[in-house]
Amino acid sequence: MTKNNPDIDVVLYGQEINDEIYAICKADMLMKGEDADNIKGPFSTLSNDKLKDNKFDYMISNPPYGRDWEQDKEAVDAEAEKGFDGRFGAGLPRKSDGQLLFIQHMISKMKTNGKSRIAVITNGSPLFTGDAGSGESNIRKWIFENDYLEALIALPDQLFFNTGIGTYVWILTNEKTPQRQGKVQLIDAREEFTGMRKSLGNKRHIIPEESIVNIIDDYKEFNETDNVKIFDNEDFGYTKITVERPMQLNYQVTPERLENLYSYAQFKKLAESKSKDLEIKMEEERIGREQQELIKEALLTIGDDLYINWDSFEVKVKKALEDFDLKPAFIKNVIEKLSEHDDESEYVIDKRGNPRADSNLRDTEKIPLIQNIDDYFEEEVLKYYSDAWYDSTKNKVGYEINFTQYFYVYEPPRSLEEIEADIAKITVEIQKLIGDN
Repeated sequence: MTKNNPDIDVVLYGQEINDEIYAICKADMLMKGEDADNIKGPFSTLSNDKLKDNKFDYMISNPPYGRDWEQDKEAVDAEAEKGFDGRFGAGLPRKSDGQLLFIQHMISKMKTNGKSRIAVITNGSPLFTGDAGSGESNIRKWIFENDYLEALIALPDQLFFNTGIGTYVWILTNEKTPQRQGKVQLIDAREEFTGMRKSLGNKRHIIPEESIVNIIDDYKEFNETDNVKIFDNEDFGYTKITVERPMQLNYQVTPERLENLYSYAQFKKLAESKSKDLEIKMEEERIGREQQELIKEALLTIGDDLYINWDSFEVKVKKALEDFDLKPAFIKNVIEKLSEHDDESEYVIDKRGNPRADSNLRDTEKIPLIQNIDDYFEEEVLKYYSDAWYDSTKNKVGYEINFTQYFYVYEPPRSLEEIEADIAKITVEIQKLIGDN
């Protein structure tokens, strides 16, 4: 920084939970004449923020990948309850991975009256893990809607000692230049590496100086190339809708369909006992099994005619089971267990006269934010299922960054001639080996 601006006053702060790293950092600060008291630790950044009132111009971090934050859960939950008055107002990721918590923590340290910039290295999980409505997706949604993400750089794999996975640098800021506002730059630097003469654990690659210059130039120039793509924030968002289709069933009492009753929990529980007394338990289970058989025998009196209307069949079932004092929910589930989907049957109607949705046919669609939902639904759903519908009150907006798909290069499959030639070659080699034996 002093090279670019010799008049700048650089003051370093930090916090570290690991004892050894904390001690090394403090010693390094002392040797360089810095204020070692600015390094806090060994404390967890998530649950014990020792720089609570500080805001920073520049921040860098390499949070642990896929680290469980169970030990911080109580404090993190309490912080999240404060909403945006705390550090985790956008949401909480799943407990098995706290990387997005660290990103929120760093964003909370941005200056309110001034420009701040963040560089944080993560693995791929924070880019796409979590469906619409999940904590992870809501955090990404907040980042995009506040226009914090400036660039995302995919690094080569095998850069670190303890893992060989691919990693990404997030560049975030609260004050983008005019040309970057509302946009995100993706830089594919996965091939910008050279191999090490001797590997160190999982570390087999390094990024040479010339590659670093290339990456920085790509970032500064802000032009699309083979390894640089520029998108609007909305390009990463989608609306997840739940597509419903009407329930169409036929109904029939057969020995095969009666066996489906055992997959209904309440029917199965008829032959179960909670008694700890063995004799009572066995007796209650015997009585329950008899009850099950009596219900099945009563249903067989309906006959094996095939019905295509729920109401007509329901009348028959209620009549057959009228002596058993069963609840309406039990009757409803018995009917469903005796049914099968049938496109030729009549719709099952609810109390309001509308078709009931069939949960077995329920599906979801992810519709890009830049596309009209109704137009998409008509083109991609109604064309194939004219009686489908969706409830807009259940729509959820999500964001994800599927980095690989943006740099995917199609490679055509090998020709049949090449494959056949390889098979013939291998066949000859096998026959030769067999002949030698």
